[in-house]
Amino acid sequence: MAGTNEFDYLYDTTEDTTTRFVSFVGPSVKRFDLAVTSSNRFYGKKLVADLQTGKTAIIGPDDLEEEGYLEYVFKLEEEEAEELKSFLAEIVGGIHFTDI
Repeated sequence: MAGTNEFDYLYDTTEDTTTRFVSFVGPSVKRFDLAVTSSNRFYGKKLVADLQTGKTAIIGPDDLEEEGYLEYVFKLEEEEAEELKSFLAEIVGGIHFTDI
């Protein structure tokens, strides 16, 4: 049948989320414009989107401890990544295993 959807969905859900939009400049004078979304998915991690570059990552406290992770994901210099890490450490809580 023409037009029949042939996708094999792994999941398809709708959920109410909370998004915090924040813009700040650190000592490196790099401006960050972020959208930080809290969801019941991703084991309690935050969905962090850089609104300037369109780069997005799912970030929790374990990711902040991984050396070079923020530099790689958001294409940042080391000093810029440290500023972002400082900010995210304040808002990223513990991991929750509720994503089923």
